[in-house]
Amino acid sequence: MLSPFLGYFNDILSSFPHKFLATGNSFASVHFEFLLGTSTISQIVRHTCQVIWEQLRETVLTQPRVDDWLRIAEGFNVSVQFPNCLGALDGKYIRVKKPPHSGSRFFHYKHYFSIVLMAVADSNYKFIMVDIGAYGSTADARIFSASRMGERLRANQLALPESRRLPGSAGPPAPFVFVGDKGFALTHHVMRPFPKRGLDVRRRIFNYRLTHARRYVECAFGILSSKWRVFLSSIQMDPENATRVIQACVVLHNFTRIHEASSSVDLISNVNSFGLGSDPA
Repeated sequence: MLSPFLGYFNDILSSFPHKFLATGNSFASVHFEFLLGTSTISQIVRHTCQVIWEQLRETVLTQPRVDDWLRIAEGFNVSVQFPNCLGALDGKYIRVKKPPHSGSRFFHYKHYFSIVLMAVADSNYKFIMVDIGAYGSTADARIFSASRMGERLRANQLALPESRRLPGSAGPPAPFVFVGDKGFALTHHVMRPFPKRGLDVRRRIFNYRLTHARRYVECAFGILSSKWRVFLSSIQMDPENATRVIQACVVLHNFTRIHEASSSVDLISNVNSFGLGSDPA
């Protein structure tokens, strides 16, 4: 007698966490749709996101090896003619409700409370490395420097390829780099654009190529927000649980990018509609 009810209940449990991530509906609206308490919904979403992250992380967000880095660099060289590029680096500030007694730690300069998704993306709009949960009041450069990936980069623990000459160059070998905007510090493995004043032709061309390479991570953020619309409004959860939601969406994003890689669908034509990963107004 209970088996039909249990089957229906299992269908509910498996459907509304995905509905929450894909639509961004509030717990209150999900409560009226599925007739479950908001606290129950919150716990199920939290645990489901945690399981998604734990099960998919080792499959779709693995640490690249030397051969993987070289393939990523070749992708950027073919796509935007920027050689020795290992990924585009940027941070996305994701709105959350104000945590109690947090002061201004999560308050972004655009006047909303947020936590930060710091990410490196490849030329397939797939995330290579992520750091999630930093305070929204912190600048990108400081977040990256304090992150696990920033620490491993400084300690030479990312298995990066050895320096090599740029195509068509007879000069000394150049290091492989991550590209970021002017908010990041220039280091041996992090490249930023030249300041805009007084640029000659060569530096303008360099900035043009770097900007095109860097936009891949902005487009990745845009695709993420377009597919998982929970990012289009403030996540009404505390920072710890919001971090779990972001983690789940990141690995689901990579999962879909991997499985869509062989598809004939070209997302480049839709990039402008994604808003280039900009934060919601």
